Amino acid sequence: MNNTTQNNIQLNKTDIQTIVKAQRDFFDSDTSKDLSFRREQLLKLKRMMSDNEQAIIDALHKDLRKHEFEAYATEIGIVMVDIDKTLAKLNKWAKPRKVKTPPFHYVASSYIKPDPLGNVLIIAPWNYPVQLLIAPLVGAIAAGNTAIIKPSEMSVHTSALMAELINNTFDSQYIKVIEGGVEETQLLLEEKFDFIFFTGSTRVGQIVYQAAAKHLTPVALELGGKSPCIVDTDIHLDFTAKRIVWGKFVNVGQTCIAPDYLLVDHKIKDALIAKIKFYIHKFFGENPEDSDSMGRIINEHHFDRLVSYLNDGDIIEGGQHDRTKKYIAPTLIDNVNMDAGIMKDEIFGPILPIVAYGNLKEALDHINSGEKPLALYIFSKNNRKVERILNETSAGGVTVNDTLMHIANGALPFGGVGASGIGAYHGQHSFELFSHMKSVLHRSFLVEEPIRYAPYKLKRNWLKKIMDWAL
Repeated sequence: MNNTTQNNIQLNKTDIQTIVKAQRDFFDSDTSKDLSFRREQLLKLKRMMSDNEQAIIDALHKDLRKHEFEAYATEIGIVMVDIDKTLAKLNKWAKPRKVKTPPFHYVASSYIKPDPLGNVLIIAPWNYPVQLLIAPLVGAIAAGNTAIIKPSEMSVHTSALMAELINNTFDSQYIKVIEGGVEETQLLLEEKFDFIFFTGSTRVGQIVYQAAAKHLTPVALELGGKSPCIVDTDIHLDFTAKRIVWGKFVNVGQTCIAPDYLLVDHKIKDALIAKIKFYIHKFFGENPEDSDSMGRIINEHHFDRLVSYLNDGDIIEGGQHDRTKKYIAPTLIDNVNMDAGIMKDEIFGPILPIVAYGNLKEALDHINSGEKPLALYIFSKNNRKVERILNETSAGGVTVNDTLMHIANGALPFGGVGASGIGAYHGQHSFELFSHMKSVLHRSFLVEEPIRYAPYKLKRNWLKKIMDWAL
């Protein structure tokens, strides 16, 4: 294949149809299904990321003012590890998997053969514009698909850089980045794909789901929601506060699995707040605006939305903001109005409401009265309480005595449930998500079982006995 570069400017319906058809034709050539080809493309992706590490970090700083440590840890490093693990395990994952064959089938073998789905569409968000673009692409490549990728127009510098890098690394008939806004996304969704992977808001996820339904296209929707954090009395107070502050304010709270609000046992509330304040100051200094570890809100629209929440309770820490710099200080809010927007909408910013509960049932009832969250956090040394929370709530993923860290274990599937998403990925789960696990039964011609053919002579009671034994 010869690498081609096409400007991603004002692509119309015909342009997009041409790209989709070229990818379908390439997939039909079976080239992308070859394991050696898949490995070669993963290595090219790894080199692309490694060779352009500083450029990626610079683009992330321009869009979100991410510190290079945070940019590497949460954007570059996490996908480099994913690529390496996929390369190490790909041959094993792609092998047909033998399963048991019932005796009734006589001489036969049964297995599950992973097949690529075909031409896939990946729609990435702005908050982690590298990780959440590359991570699903790793799964798409590993499974043998072709891919069209639509980055978010909000993270403008990172979007432009990733489009340039990917389009110069891969042939457009195999992998193609299409930049643009709502119009380009709508044009893409009019086309028939074999799979759509979307990360973003629930509102846009509904639009993607409706568009996919017209073609009966399967989807993975990585959405969000209000991820609660329950804090029991039986904890390590210092570690709990430190881990909450880190999980909430990394990427300025613009993380789909950030702790959205705290549900704290009333007996420990004051002590926890004091420790959280201590670590906010320790991490970001007395004036977080001057800290190079404190990022910025993506744009004025989201800034204005977040500032509107500051009136939904009593600010007990932070609250300072500057629209010209898209800066909002790490903020704690107490005495929250439970009917206000801050307790109904996903916050997606550096504002942390604190809600006290009298008993655990009260906290569980509050969680279960809303939509199922993408993540749930539990801080407690009491295993009985932890098990009760796990059994009586539903969430996409759970971390006990920490925040965010379940996403960093590639052996765990990452995804939502209910309104927080459909499908899960990471590691082998990415490979399987972008594959069709095809069932195969392979019979021999050596023997035949005559009883299944007409005219039927076997009595029902004998048929029951045979089926109980053989199936």
